[in-house]
Amino acid sequence: MDLVALQSLLDNTSFLVLFLTMLLYWGGAAFPNIPGLTGLGTLGVAIANLCMATLLGARWLEAGYFPLSNLYESLFFLAWGVTTMHLVAEWMSRSRWVGVITAPVAMGITAFAALSLPAEMQNSAPLVPALKSNWLMMHVSVMMISYAALLVGSLLAIAFLIVTKGQKIELRGSSVGNGSYRLRQPQNTTDETPVTVVAFQKTEPQSNGNTAVLASPDLQQLTSSPALSPQMLSLADTLDNISYRIIGLGFPLLTIGIIAGAVWANEAWGSYWSWDPKETWALITWLVFAAYLHARITRGWQGRQPAFLAAAGFFVVWVCYLGVNILGKGLHSYGWFF
Repeated sequence: MDLVALQSLLDNTSFLVLFLTMLLYWGGAAFPNIPGLTGLGTLGVAIANLCMATLLGARWLEAGYFPLSNLYESLFFLAWGVTTMHLVAEWMSRSRWVGVITAPVAMGITAFAALSLPAEMQNSAPLVPALKSNWLMMHVSVMMISYAALLVGSLLAIAFLIVTKGQKIELRGSSVGNGSYRLRQPQNTTDETPVTVVAFQKTEPQSNGNTAVLASPDLQQLTSSPALSPQMLSLADTLDNISYRIIGLGFPLLTIGIIAGAVWANEAWGSYWSWDPKETWALITWLVFAAYLHARITRGWQGRQPAFLAAAGFFVVWVCYLGVNILGKGLHSYGWFF
């Protein structure tokens, strides 16, 4: 089988598997009593991840250079990174909500690459002189993995906002760890009575008035209206926690990628920084997520406030990664739209 036929088989298989996986995750969320749907979704993501890794490896062997030289390869590398981070986040959280919100994004990326790009943009081509460097693998791959981690972390923050229905939830200490919770609803409360849930290092749940005690390894306080069930409170805490951890993984990678890019730029163009549109938006992306981590670590923000900041970061990453290449010319537009 030649490379074109193998590429067509693998990219279409990746798209189809991710599409079916998205339906499985949505079905598991809509019908939680049906066993096995989330497990099948995880298997589908793993299969799609393997297909994309095989596709990129085949192009690497055929072309003789790391497959990140054009938009097609870049999109599939990003989709591979998103599915990898999905598997990490799902393993950490054990929650079907990870797939509910990340599977459509991974599927959309593969659909754009496999079904929307013209054939000439999908074919391998000789590298332009500036890309003939070992820095191609170091800089671009680290940047793409950081984008994938930041996108998944931001998506989990968006899922947190959806689960909490825009209500103000205070999760003090949720960034430290994620325990399993058991809750006994307080007695003698009405639908209009606010419920305050406080978690202590106890082994058994207790109830006293309007205060319920959870079994958790972490000291936390969650304040909510009665519209949120104990299960939703626990899910919100998990999403907030895993979002923070995944973004905490992506931010150092973004920092390393920017530094590597500056060194490569000095080697190729004689300047560490030229305020190219891609460089400018990479700096904006770094500042947005630096503000997110500063707010959580130094200011102690939890819950809705940092989630809004991470949600804004989701769109900033897309502008940095793809938008500047569509809207304007620059030094980073090789083999893309211009």
